[in-house]
Amino acid sequence: MDILLNVVANKKINEQITISGSKSESNRLLILQNLFPEISIENLSDSDDSVHMQHALSTDEELVNIGHAGTAMRFLTSYFAVKEGREVVLTGSERMQNRPIEILVDALKKLGADIFYEDKVGYPPIRIKGTNITTDKVQINGNVSSQYISSLLLIASKLENGLDIELIGKITSVPYINMTLSLLNQLGIETSFEENIIKVLPKKSIENQIVVVESDWSSASYFYSIVTLSEIGSEIQLSAYKKESLQGDSCLAEIYKHFGVTTTFGDNFITLKKVSKTKKETLEIDLKNAPDIAQTIAVTCFAEGVACNLTGLHTLKIKETDRLVALHDELSNLGANITVTEKSLHLEVSSKINSNISIKTYNDHRMAMAFAPLAFKVPINILNAEVVTKSFQKFWEDMQQIGIKIDKL
Repeated sequence: MDILLNVVANKKINEQITISGSKSESNRLLILQNLFPEISIENLSDSDDSVHMQHALSTDEELVNIGHAGTAMRFLTSYFAVKEGREVVLTGSERMQNRPIEILVDALKKLGADIFYEDKVGYPPIRIKGTNITTDKVQINGNVSSQYISSLLLIASKLENGLDIELIGKITSVPYINMTLSLLNQLGIETSFEENIIKVLPKKSIENQIVVVESDWSSASYFYSIVTLSEIGSEIQLSAYKKESLQGDSCLAEIYKHFGVTTTFGDNFITLKKVSKTKKETLEIDLKNAPDIAQTIAVTCFAEGVACNLTGLHTLKIKETDRLVALHDELSNLGANITVTEKSLHLEVSSKINSNISIKTYNDHRMAMAFAPLAFKVPINILNAEVVTKSFQKFWEDMQQIGIKIDKL
């Protein structure tokens, strides 16, 4: 489905939106729930990724296909590695079969896992034979995707002797590692993270408990962008959020002060309000702890005529698409002067935005959603707009509620 986005009237926004539970938290908890049936989950994400995860965890079939769900691929690799007596072939979409998994597979093999590549070495599909793992120490590079590390942490307490993970070199995406550890602690599992060593003690069972998933901060980013591009005085209330968040993307509240947007924390909600004009000085941010919001920030800067230097983006190369190249190409088509490296993005001030440009989404949900707020500046086409369901089922409905007119092409 291709769509045309346009804003009918430039009005002051005042809306309330409820956002589904965090995909990152939900997928971690779904793995933990299958290891510890004592857990009940509320406000679970309705994203495609979480749906794929639930199906993969409930099926008895040998072939498990998780589509585009990268988190599911990584978390399930470790999960099935410790399911004694179970043998699966874990696969996904064409893009997923070109996203690397070797670092995680190597770490699991060092622990004693039984994993084989069905096609290309280092990439899905992979055949996993569940086994009892007793080795309790492993090394892994600290600058890889945090999902590899979280994947190991999620199964660690179910290993006979627990697990010590030594992180080699510089550590990135620490908030996502801390999210996993915080969820483990919440369940009563003992952990420690000192210098470059993470320890998880073994745990056979936990107390019955209900875990409520906080709404997704990555999804909130698009509303921060919309409020930025709207009139001063506009505000959007989003639920359900908390001030002491486990999610790294909660740094949005601080970042968007640059664009004159304040964040007020209420009882289980936040209110975003445009209180002043955007600062025109160059925005310099290291996003190594929150790379998923890079696309939103880059588009916001372009729309507001602000230069930016975004660094710490090395993991964007192996997402649903090469997000750095995708941002370069689509923003250039809109009239941006932009350059990217293997791990950074540099945008110069733009005074004009080309209208009626068709934005390619590359099967990447965040490309569609990050560019949607530009409709507050110019009419814009979004190709394959249905891709948003990967993380945000109601996205286009919420955009219409905000005041964006949507026409199918």
